[in-house]
Amino acid sequence: MRARVRVCCCCLHFRPGRSHHCPPGGLSEQKCELSLFQSFPTMASKKMVNSLEGCADDALAGLVASNPDLQLLQGHRVALRSDLDSLKGRVALLSGGGSGHEPAHASFIGKGMLTGVIAGSVFASPPVGSILAAIRAVAQAGTGQACVQERMLQVAGTLLIVKNYTGDRLNFGLAMERAKADGISVEMVVVEDDSAFTVLKKAGRRGLCGTVLIHKPSTMEPHTHSQTETLEDSSKQVAGALAEEGMGLEEITKRVSVIAKTMGTLGVSLSSCSVPGATRTFELAADEMELGLGIHGEAGVRRIKIAPVDQIVTLMLDHMTNTSNISHVPVQSGSSVVLIVNNLGGLSFLELGIIAEAAIRLLEGRGVKVERALVGTFMSALEMRGVSLTLMLVDEALLKLIGSILRATLADGDSLRSGPIMRPSLAFQPSALTQLWKDAETTAKAWPHMAKASVTGRKRIRAAPTEPPETPEATAAGGTAAGGGMSEQMTHVLDRVCTTLVGLEDHLNALDRAAGDGDCGSTHSRAAKAIQGWLKESPSLTSPAQVLSKLAVLMLERMGGSSGALYGLFLTAAAQPLKANTDLPTWSAAMDAGLEAMQKYGKAAPGDRTMLDSLWAAAQELHAWKSPGASLLPVLTQAVKSAEAAAEATKNMEAGAGRASYISSARLDQPDPGAVAAAAILRAILEVLQTKGA
Repeated sequence: MRARVRVCCCCLHFRPGRSHHCPPGGLSEQKCELSLFQSFPTMASKKMVNSLEGCADDALAGLVASNPDLQLLQGHRVALRSDLDSLKGRVALLSGGGSGHEPAHASFIGKGMLTGVIAGSVFASPPVGSILAAIRAVAQAGTGQACVQERMLQVAGTLLIVKNYTGDRLNFGLAMERAKADGISVEMVVVEDDSAFTVLKKAGRRGLCGTVLIHKPSTMEPHTHSQTETLEDSSKQVAGALAEEGMGLEEITKRVSVIAKTMGTLGVSLSSCSVPGATRTFELAADEMELGLGIHGEAGVRRIKIAPVDQIVTLMLDHMTNTSNISHVPVQSGSSVVLIVNNLGGLSFLELGIIAEAAIRLLEGRGVKVERALVGTFMSALEMRGVSLTLMLVDEALLKLIGSILRATLADGDSLRSGPIMRPSLAFQPSALTQLWKDAETTAKAWPHMAKASVTGRKRIRAAPTEPPETPEATAAGGTAAGGGMSEQMTHVLDRVCTTLVGLEDHLNALDRAAGDGDCGSTHSRAAKAIQGWLKESPSLTSPAQVLSKLAVLMLERMGGSSGALYGLFLTAAAQPLKANTDLPTWSAAMDAGLEAMQKYGKAAPGDRTMLDSLWAAAQELHAWKSPGASLLPVLTQAVKSAEAAAEATKNMEAGAGRASYISSARLDQPDPGAVAAAAILRAILEVLQTKGA
C-alpha cells in the first residue's frame, strides 16, 4: 500500500477554479490532483495527466491555448490554422495520426506548412468522422454562408499526408473516398520511410520521422542567393511551399510522392515506452538496446548490446545504406543528404548533441555531403529513450524544395509560433549562406518561441463544418419489423454480441500485448458499449441494411483504431446487397462484399494472421446458402466452427498485415485477438438464432 504524501503539491498543474493552497505542514483537506497519480495501477507507468481518457484532448487543447495561430474544430480532435478563411484558392495540406508523437503533427501547422492536423488517441488512428470534418472545414473555408455546393467550388483541393500504418491508411483512405463522394477534390500521399527491414513486408515500410520533411522543410538556394537576402526571401518548402505558390493538387501530389521515395529512417532505443495507464510494451536488460523499432512501442528487428555512440551510429548507417537491405537509402561517397537527428522523446539534449556530432562526422568520413542537419524532437514516441536518424538524398533541384530549418519551431515571420517547444539546432556545410545563418537570431538558441499575440480574448473554437444532407435508404424487401422498429430477433443478436465482447475484454487485451499496445479487447468492449447505448434508445431502423449501416457509423466513430475502420468498411459494404433483398443467398453475397472491402483498404489476405482469417473461413461455408433448398442453421453452424478453427490456427501463422507484421513470428505464439473476436461474434449470433429460432 502506498504511503500517504504529506507535502503540498501546489507545484502541480491545477485546473481553473481550484485552490492552489494547502495548509502548511499538514495534509490538504481538499483533494489535490496528486491523488490522480496515486489512483493509477501500481504497475502502470506514471504520467502527469488529468485523466487517461482525456489526455490526447487536453494536450491538443493546451497547444491551441498557447498558440494564437491555431484553432480547434468544434466537436473533433482537430487543430487548424486560425487564418483558414484566407486560404481560398490554394491547396490545403492535412496530416495527423495518433497522439503521443508530439511535436508531430500539430506543431507543424502554419503558413507554408500544414493547414491542419487530425489527432487520434494515444497511438491510435484518428476516426474517419474527424478526418472528414477537417476536409470539409478547409473545403468550406472563406465562403461565408454560401450553400454547400458553392463552397466545394471555392477550394483548390486537399492533400492528405499520411504515415504508412494500417489504421491511418484505412481511416484517411475512407475519409478521402467519402469526401470525393461529396464532390471535394482530395488526394493522399502515404509516406513509407522505415529502413529497418531487410525484406519488404506486405504492409510496406512504416511511416516515421521522414514525414516531417514532407510536411514542410524550408529550403535555400545556396549558390544563387546573396548573404544580404532575408530568410523570408529565400525559403521554400516541399508540399507547403508548392501549395503556397498556388500549384495544383495533382502536380503537388506527383512531386511530393517522388520526394517521399528519396529517404529512409532508422531508430534505436534504450527503452520502450508506455501508453498512459499501461505498462511498458517490452523490457530491455540493463545492457541492451533495441534497433529498428517503431514509434508505437513495438519491438525492433534486432536487440544489441549498449556501446559507445560512434559504434551505434556506425551500425545504424551501415544498416540504412546496405544495398542488400530492400529498404536501404542509396547513399554513397559523393552523395548529398539532409539529415534529421530525432529525439524519440526521452533523451537529454546532451545525448542528442553527441549523436548529432557522430552522425555528421561519420557521414562526412564516408564522403557524404551533409547539406542540412536538423537536430531536435520532431516525432516522438512518448517517453522513449531513443533516437532516429533520417537521411534524404538531395541534389541541386531538390534543394530548392527541401531545406535546412523548420520554421514552425525556429524562425519569426508568417509561420506558426510554436509556443513551448524547444527549437532544434542547426548544422550545415560551409557555404555562401553561412554568415546569414549565423546572423539569424533564433538559429542558435534552444529557447521556447513565445507567441507575439495575446492568448486571452481570442476565439479558439472553429464552428463544425456543415454536414451534407442525408440520403434516405430504401427498406429492403422482407426487412420491415412489426411496430416500425428493429425486430426483436435483431435486438437479441446485437445484445448477445455486445455481452460477449465485453466479457472477452481482458482475454483479448492479453492476446494483443504480444503484438503491440494490448488494446484489442478494450476497443471491442468500447464498441460493444456504444452499441448497447444505441439499443437503449430504441432505434427506429427496420431493415438489415439500415442496421448494418448504423453499426458501421458506430464502429468508425466509437471503436477507434484499425479494428474500427475494418469493421466499418465491412459493415458498410455488406449493407449494400441487403438493400435489395434479405434472403440467404444475399446474406452470403453481403459477407463477400464486406470481405472484399476489408481487403481493398487493409491489404490483408487469408493467412496473414488477422481478423480476416476467421471471417474468410466463415464466408466460404456460407456460400452453401446460394444452393437451392439450403437451410440457415446447419450452414451457419458449420461456418462458426470453421471461423473458430481459423482463429486458433492463426497462432501458427506469421503476420503478414497490420501492426503484428512488424513483430518476429517467434514472439507470436497465441491466436490473433482480432480473429478470436470475429469468431466469438459469429458464435454469439448462432447461439441466439438457435435459441430464438430462425
